Amino acid sequence: MAHFAELNGDKIVLRVCVVDNNIETSSGKLGVNDKHVDGETWCVNFWGGIWKQTSYNNNFRKQYAGKGMIYDTAKDKFIRPQPYASWSLDSEDDWQAPI
Repeated sequence: MAHFAELNGDKIVLRVCVVDNNIETSSGKLGVNDKHVDGETWCVNFWGGIWKQTSYNNNFRKQYAGKGMIYDTAKDKFIRPQPYASWSLDSEDDWQAPI
């Protein structure tokens, strides 16, 4: 199964939906085309909105998307929301507490 995150206009994840791997795309079945834009286009045509594929096994886009996470378009990855104002992102895009 392929997993897709719906984003709002601020690129915050609203929900994650599962799509059958047998959906046909221009490059073959969805299940063999990770991060292929055709899967995201299929979601837009079926549900509307903005969609990005996410990996249940964390194989791409850093980690599996969850509600409230942020999709960083420049880094092409999902990042957890900042837990506290004093925390900062490290070089791996993980939040670190101040020392």
